[in-house]
Amino acid sequence: MKTIRASLLAVALFTASLTAPAHAAVSDHDLAFHWAPVHHQDTDSSDHDADYLSTVDFDGDWKTRDNWENQPQTAKLTGAAYYSVAETATHWFIIYAFYHPRDWDDQPDPFGTRTHENDLEGVLLAVRRDTGFGTLEAAVTVAHSDFYSYVPAGSPYRTGAETVDGTLLLVDGRPATWQEAKGHGLYRWDGKEFPGGDGVVYRPAATGGVPTSGNDRNVGYRLVDVLEPDGLWARRGNAETFASFGTFRGDNGKANAAHAPWGWDDKDDGPIYRGYLATDPALLVDRYFSNKGDFSLTYTRNAFR
Repeated sequence: MKTIRASLLAVALFTASLTAPAHAAVSDHDLAFHWAPVHHQDTDSSDHDADYLSTVDFDGDWKTRDNWENQPQTAKLTGAAYYSVAETATHWFIIYAFYHPRDWDDQPDPFGTRTHENDLEGVLLAVRRDTGFGTLEAAVTVAHSDFYSYVPAGSPYRTGAETVDGTLLLVDGRPATWQEAKGHGLYRWDGKEFPGGDGVVYRPAATGGVPTSGNDRNVGYRLVDVLEPDGLWARRGNAETFASFGTFRGDNGKANAAHAPWGWDDKDDGPIYRGYLATDPALLVDRYFSNKGDFSLTYTRNAFR
């Protein structure tokens, strides 16, 4: 009898090993760190530190109406990127969001039409859940009121309802992103030098660093979980940080003009509505791309829903 029981147990354990997902041990932070972009941040020579990355609470508080004024505190602008992870049976959807205290211009903006306090733009990665950290298949970036679609070499994804805008380059196995100076629209890096020759290259690290100048090519940025206790998502109803759902409070330039991921919107992508990049990334990717193979729209986990 003991021999039969032992045999049955061995069969059960073997069967479980076949059905258990290989990615079960991967934490959200480890997953996000593995795929975190090598981020190329263009800087403007007239005020290069206004293009440095930081966090919403870089100045020690969550009051977003004083971030424009506190931006010159350069030593506090330590590199960081926000991240979140949602998942279906087939994919992980990882958001990276890069914050700047100012969306600015080097020309006067007396009517508040070109600038605003706070700025958060980013990228969504679609990663197939196979083994280990999965396989990167597509990216959608946020540039103001437009989204841009990219696929890495070898991805089966093709143009869907939205046109694929180019090839997503990898640097050291990581997606390579590029963010413009001043307005901070985010795109894939095209492999070219920074306009004007100056910029900061941020790389994921355990701790964030402060650039030594507007032309520093190796600065660390840390990852901050959007979903952490007392983090951005937990504070979504807090009036000192948000003016409305998904919109930061700000009073310099155009008032209340910057958005969190659940407030991001492309102005003309049809039935993909405001915030879907966070609240329904599977549907967004499903619509944007074709030839995806096995692709689930049912979430096993998505805190934004």
